[in-house]
Amino acid sequence: MWTDWEKKIDAEATIPKHLLWDVDLKNFDRQNGRAIVVLRVIERGTMEDFYTLFRMYGGIKGVRKIIKNNILHFRYPQDLAFVCMAFDLKEEEMECYKRKLLREAYLNS
Repeated sequence: MWTDWEKKIDAEATIPKHLLWDVDLKNFDRQNGRAIVVLRVIERGTMEDFYTLFRMYGGIKGVRKIIKNNILHFRYPQDLAFVCMAFDLKEEEMECYKRKLLREAYLNS
């Protein structure tokens, strides 16, 4: 999907403030807050925002790893479907899916 991402990276680009409206950006740690940044770009970002993610977090592989290993709370099923398709992931591989199953098992017991 993003075969040309390395050519499209703008070294000066940053995540737009409107995606992180509830965060104090002056004191924001991009590494510790990477899951929220990735989630916001998935939910509301533009193509340029995805390129910025790739620059900030180690390319497509780095963003894929963040998506796979962090508990992201997708509000909409289409966001989860997009992530699975775009980053070649299966729901079962993702921490958010594993947590969803645990939550359902707990609530049904």
